[in-house]
Amino acid sequence: MMAPTGKGYKMSMQIWQEGVVLVELPGEPETSGELESVIGFVRERGNYDVVLDFEKVTIATSTSLASLLRLRDLVNACGRHLVLCGVDSATKGVFSVTALDGVFEIVKNRIDAFTTVHAMPEAETACGTSDPPCEG
Repeated sequence: MMAPTGKGYKMSMQIWQEGVVLVELPGEPETSGELESVIGFVRERGNYDVVLDFEKVTIATSTSLASLLRLRDLVNACGRHLVLCGVDSATKGVFSVTALDGVFEIVKNRIDAFTTVHAMPEAETACGTSDPPCEG
């Protein structure tokens, strides 16, 4: 099932399973714009774990890193989880140099990402569809 395309949502965002959104990030310079679309989706919908597939991303810019941190904070405020997968060595190097490798859950591939999401405990605070949008 594809996520809505209104309000700037792009077709690379898919509701993969109940409560889990898969986002296939494009390479720069579109990465941060796509992340902003995901932030908008989570603000409106709230109750989703987010898996970001970095397969097409060869480097992360400071703008993308800032968007990633905002998305992480928002997802966490909703009591959900953010998992990154398919991160190449150059991007992992950026995460390491900026000390963000300990901030994000980074796994090898989509299968590992979904296994990780389902193994994580549910938080006590969650934004449901009947709750007001998450703030972050």
